[in-house]
Amino acid sequence: MDIPENWGATAAETAARYPCDELVEGPTESWYRAVDVDADPAAVYRWLCQLRVAPYSYDLIDNFGRQSPRTLTPGLTELELGQPMMRIFTLTGFVRDMELTVQLTERMGRLMFGDLAVTYRALPGRLVAKLVVSARPLSFVRRKLLVWGDLVMMRRQLNTLAELAAA
Repeated sequence: MDIPENWGATAAETAARYPCDELVEGPTESWYRAVDVDADPAAVYRWLCQLRVAPYSYDLIDNFGRQSPRTLTPGLTELELGQPMMRIFTLTGFVRDMELTVQLTERMGRLMFGDLAVTYRALPGRLVAKLVVSARPLSFVRRKLLVWGDLVMMRRQLNTLAELAAA
């Protein structure tokens, strides 16, 4: 079965440039994930800022069983480069009310998955995530595990954030 390098993203979304394109050196792969969202980009962006405190995916797996907050936490939109995001990422860039970019910086995560960066972009009616992954350190098996694991986890994450932004 082919690896799902793109689900939900349009041709225009996959052709666009993203800040994560500049963060991973050497040979890379790009994966795109996108969902429709019934909220304006500023509302979606506020929920993206919540990634500072929780992953918004399968909480039992990636949040030690604690539920990701279902209400906006005051002050989380005050972003600064270098802030931790989802415990294993670091904020490397953002454009207020539009996007944020994170890079995997946690030691064990980097050992398991190599260099990886993600840009989340809030567009009118859409939430798009582009992942750039180093193609160098990944064996075929680890690559398959990463891309399928990411697909499952990020699909849940994006759908959860879209639902919360629309509420």
